[in-house]
Amino acid sequence: MKITNLDFMNGSPEKKKIPDPCTMIIFGASGDLTARMLVPSLYKLYADKLLPENFSVAGFSRKEMDSGTFRDLMKKSVKEHSDENEFDESIWNAFEKNLHYFIADYKNTESYKNLLTEIELIETANNTGGNRILYMAVPPDSILEIVTNIGKSGLNKQVSSRSWTRIILEKPFGHDLESALKLNKYVSRCFTEKQIYRIDHYLGKESVQNILVTRFANGIFEPLWNRNYIDHIEITSSESIGIENRGGYYDCSGALRDMVQNHLLQILGYIAMEPPSTFDSNSIRDESLKVFQSLRPVSEEEVSKTVIRGQYVNSKIRGENVNGYREEKGVAANSRTETYVALQLFIDNWRWGGVPFYIRTGKRLPTRVTEIVIHFKATPHHLFKSIRDLPDSYNMLVIRIQPDEGLLLKFAMKVPESDFKIQNVSMDFHYSDVTAESLPAAYEKLLLDCMLGDQTLFIRADAVEACWRYIQPILNAWKKDPEIVVYGYPAGTWGPECADDLIAGKDFMWRYPCKNLANDHNYCEL
Repeated sequence: MKITNLDFMNGSPEKKKIPDPCTMIIFGASGDLTARMLVPSLYKLYADKLLPENFSVAGFSRKEMDSGTFRDLMKKSVKEHSDENEFDESIWNAFEKNLHYFIADYKNTESYKNLLTEIELIETANNTGGNRILYMAVPPDSILEIVTNIGKSGLNKQVSSRSWTRIILEKPFGHDLESALKLNKYVSRCFTEKQIYRIDHYLGKESVQNILVTRFANGIFEPLWNRNYIDHIEITSSESIGIENRGGYYDCSGALRDMVQNHLLQILGYIAMEPPSTFDSNSIRDESLKVFQSLRPVSEEEVSKTVIRGQYVNSKIRGENVNGYREEKGVAANSRTETYVALQLFIDNWRWGGVPFYIRTGKRLPTRVTEIVIHFKATPHHLFKSIRDLPDSYNMLVIRIQPDEGLLLKFAMKVPESDFKIQNVSMDFHYSDVTAESLPAAYEKLLLDCMLGDQTLFIRADAVEACWRYIQPILNAWKKDPEIVVYGYPAGTWGPECADDLIAGKDFMWRYPCKNLANDHNYCEL
């Protein structure tokens, strides 16, 4: 069943705000993030006439090159990462005049002072009013040193009472609770919390933002959004690829740090939060923080019962041999780093008391999908006995974040010309039904919001620390107790079978968006 929203299509277009003139200084400008995400997103904003007329990018990185070479590299990358017919040579020729590059010595304060001198020249030529965004596109272990030298050089200071300076930090925000507290402390020495934008690209996705609209703009959903009507909730983020060429990073991180601590807990915050009193950044972030503070603590002794970790092993997918995780480049031969994690958690508050939430994420699973599944409680009395035989006998609302963004509502209907035989049907909505335009990339939305000074979709220090406080006992248990198993699962399957045991009750199981691609769904202990 397809739903078309004519009101959406016929509504008057929203007038877009244009930010103040500014300069974006990208630390680590020669890296992959700048080439794949940042400059392509800025180019798209420029092409859509959403950037201020006076806007510049100053790349600051160790690699030796001049501004001309930097522009050529960025042009190549924008072409590679743009959709067909999105790249326009004439628009690029105008845009690239705003790109500059300066060679960095991150350890030398004089290098930052020289950069400041160059930035002041750019600001004067472009009449930006001294507005600056400092983007940390660097490895996490470089941030403290860079922020310290930014403070020493004066790059963080506001030029006048009317200008502004902001800093964008990429996740991970620390490696554990201790390092997160240290990072927040160091950054707060040079910047106030209002100047700090901790970016999580998941929150820039249209479908994640639509969680708030689905809940708080629809009277048919919000009255049911509680322990009285919801049985349990799943959050799944699966990837069909392995770790690619990120073995060195990933083997020190793992799925819990890489996905759960930030992306998936932030989604949980949107799903479980109370309605904010007003729709502003502080009110929304206050409510999501309350969710993180209400997470039932997991003791180290409970970890083996409530958290399952796994690691993909070699297998065949569509007839092709696929390496196991320990065979990947940069991974230790005896690594116990998890590429899969599933956990059960509870939110101890009035709305969600007793409702289990299940989170799972993994590499080398059958498909790439991120979705939230709301399982509503069954009717108190089964009038139609055949409904018990349905594999998904509970009503469910599926919020698809990627790919094919949209909403799916599953409910029971009578099979025509039958003796009250029941089958499940779906009402399916896709964003593609209401707009011919491709959805804006997450970084486009978040970069623009930062320029506009809107922190709604950025993470506050207290939220980062609250999430780490919940995760830390799991990390501690894994580190201290070698008896906690790392389950092997064949690449191309949905992870360790024992993860199904987390779902409480004999009638429950994870929702599987597609069938396994490997022959078996078994596991072994590593």
